[in-house]
Amino acid sequence: MPLTILEGSTFCVCDESGDVDGPSMGFFASDTRFLSRLILTVNGVRPLLLTSGKVEYYSAAFYLRNPIAGGLGQDELSIARERFVGEGMQDHLIVRNHARRRIELVIGLEIGADFADILSVKEHDFTMGDPRHARPLPPQVEPQYEDARNGFVLRGADGFDGMTQVFLSERGEINAGCARYRIVLEAGAEWRLRLDVLANATGGATGPRLAELQFGQERARVRASLAAWQIRVPQLEASWPAVARTYERSVADLASLRMGQRRGLVGQLPAAGMPWFMTVFGRDTIITCLQTLLFGPELAESALAALVDLQATEDDPETDAEPGKIVHEVREGRAAMNWFSRYYGTLDATPLFLVLLSEVWRWTGDNELPGRFREPALRALGWIDRYGDLDGDGFIEYMRRAPHGLENQSWKDSGNSQLFADGRQADAPIAPCEVQGYVYDAKLRVAEIARIAWGDEELATRLERDAADLRLRFDEAFWCEARGGYYALALDGQKQRVDSLASNVGHLLWSGIVPAERVPTIADRLMQEELWSGWGVRTMSTADAGYSPLTYHNGTVWPHDNSLIALGLARCGRRDEADRIARRMTEAAAYFDYQLPEVFAGFPRSETPFPIAYPTAARPQAWAAGTPILLLQVLLGLEPDRERRELQSVRWEPAPEWAGRIRLSGIRAFNRVWHASLENGEIAVRGEEGGVRSESQS
Repeated sequence: MPLTILEGSTFCVCDESGDVDGPSMGFFASDTRFLSRLILTVNGVRPLLLTSGKVEYYSAAFYLRNPIAGGLGQDELSIARERFVGEGMQDHLIVRNHARRRIELVIGLEIGADFADILSVKEHDFTMGDPRHARPLPPQVEPQYEDARNGFVLRGADGFDGMTQVFLSERGEINAGCARYRIVLEAGAEWRLRLDVLANATGGATGPRLAELQFGQERARVRASLAAWQIRVPQLEASWPAVARTYERSVADLASLRMGQRRGLVGQLPAAGMPWFMTVFGRDTIITCLQTLLFGPELAESALAALVDLQATEDDPETDAEPGKIVHEVREGRAAMNWFSRYYGTLDATPLFLVLLSEVWRWTGDNELPGRFREPALRALGWIDRYGDLDGDGFIEYMRRAPHGLENQSWKDSGNSQLFADGRQADAPIAPCEVQGYVYDAKLRVAEIARIAWGDEELATRLERDAADLRLRFDEAFWCEARGGYYALALDGQKQRVDSLASNVGHLLWSGIVPAERVPTIADRLMQEELWSGWGVRTMSTADAGYSPLTYHNGTVWPHDNSLIALGLARCGRRDEADRIARRMTEAAAYFDYQLPEVFAGFPRSETPFPIAYPTAARPQAWAAGTPILLLQVLLGLEPDRERRELQSVRWEPAPEWAGRIRLSGIRAFNRVWHASLENGEIAVRGEEGGVRSESQS
């Protein structure tokens, strides 16, 4: 299995021995592969694996033994590779002689780079791409050895000015892109080598001494950043170990995915996920920020600022951009040259941007915040009404305009995700059901902002009227009476109901667009066997022709999807069902080393003793890492009261026995610190001063 280590949007994908060798492996920065080959040999043969793994998200260790080659006996040598990724990559190699004799050997390092863009590399990944039809990757460039610096320089081609520098701490024999070291080790002796890899998208060179200094500073910076993050987030104590360990892993994963100055961003915000989505994704970034407001507002405020900076200002069919639209995906380096720097093919990021703005306001009580974002918010509303509604029917829909854009532009954006119950593919333009709910929620939220923070009663009244009208028309257009009643997945280009039963209906509970009389029906459908796998809610019902437990959006279980469904169920008073999702997600996480993946298979729990991994799942992935945080919020019933400027629990019924004891300390809301506790089913929330601010009792 490939092993990935990362720091923000810089990362390395290698094999279990630490070698980089394969079409989808490499050291990546700026959406470009700066190292595509790094192979270690002993006497011309690759060493054998003992064990390997991550130490932290930004470091890994690989422990190897010698091959039986060139006169070496079995297990006479141990080889340790210690790897660190920051803005560059550094390897420490330690070879130890465990034999009782003097050993002569040759250590070899093969180095190469093709400077392929990350999207082209992804197409050669057999799980996420299509290697049979993928375009050929660029050829390896010729490494140039600089004797004065004892290092290799590899320069980009075809108009790309990027450069990779590889510095070696010891001198060896150089032949093309290979360095060989003839070593003599006495019994018990060891030999060391340090390898510094620097990536520069603009071609600037660095000297080896400066590189060594930079790596020392970078290690200190990364460690300090992780320590500060771990101290700043709320501290959790839980009697059920799975809750604590899953939370701890989520905290580390979210730390690893933070991006900042290297992408010119204001503050830090999470990349979408490893390995192919280490960049800003509008939808993923927003949802992750919504899931993690227990951590404080900083990630969300950084996301709002970054997304405003990227908000479309022109109508550009080549990138599916229209004025006011929130970006889908950002790329740089070689990927920006070959594909795009900004792509806007997402229908839901724009209304979700407004939801996030409102939610940050609710958690901070900062009335200046809506003022700072007033113009971008009005532009987003303008996009919804003018460009989002393609045919003037009051629903927003998508249709691809960009030649290489996405066919489907909701969160289920795979090519076959919009299927009728009989398996037919729906034709664009597509109006997804859940996005209508996002628009409904966004308009009500902005109406509140307009009335209270902007003093614009006329806008508030209009938005409330629009939302009420949308709710009525939505129910009429999307409701399906068959199969006990449910909402269709979407409307197609002919305004036919795309009548698959899908997890999207759970998002409708979260947005509040479902009329009260239909809530019990929707809640029941979500938790019946067609959708409920026993580990979570499936993306598609087993009764639909397109269902498969192994199809990306048509029968799998997505943790983030379930976290939003659980929040919706809880807000509708269906606490038992919300708790069930929280419990099963926590149990599932234990089978993935407490790191929830992006997605896992939808096989019934009754047929599998553990959840089945999905081969293409990103790990870590931002909104999967955010899932345990939001589920903990749901379990404790934590919600902000903006008017009273208090954090409270809205869970008045007893918490389930399986939750045990929980103490969550250091929650930041309204510029204060709060502590929440669960004991014997009773939840209490208090401010730092010690007074109980809200309480629920069994």
